[in-house]
Amino acid sequence: MTERTSIDVEQFLPHAPARVWRALTDPQRLARWLMPNDFRAEVGHRFTFTTHPRDGFDGTVHCEVLQIDPERLMRWSWKGGNLDSTLTWTLAAEGHGTRLFLLHEGFDPDDPLQQKALKIMGGGWRSHILRALEAELQASA
Repeated sequence: MTERTSIDVEQFLPHAPARVWRALTDPQRLARWLMPNDFRAEVGHRFTFTTHPRDGFDGTVHCEVLQIDPERLMRWSWKGGNLDSTLTWTLAAEGHGTRLFLLHEGFDPDDPLQQKALKIMGGGWRSHILRALEAELQASA
């Protein structure tokens, strides 16, 4: 069995791409559904997310905006603990909403700690994180 090295999630959101984009790029809204941050939607901007420390992780995710194509694509570096990865958000208009694709890649298949992080984060992205984004979109309607 081959170990996975990425998290690949897609979800339909019944909101226009511009609205989803704002939830992904407004730092206050991003903090409500993901984590407190000092994000700016500018290529090259270095920012952090902060969360609760656990299992040797200090609770800080160091990121950099690598690519921006407004209302279509955003890519960040994502570094925390011993993980050095990338996170890509892709938005595609679909009917009266948006198909959101999330790709979190760069997990080392030979590193047990990164494989544990892959499992934990994969479950988190698929379950409560994207549900929290949907709740944020509903609340701002």
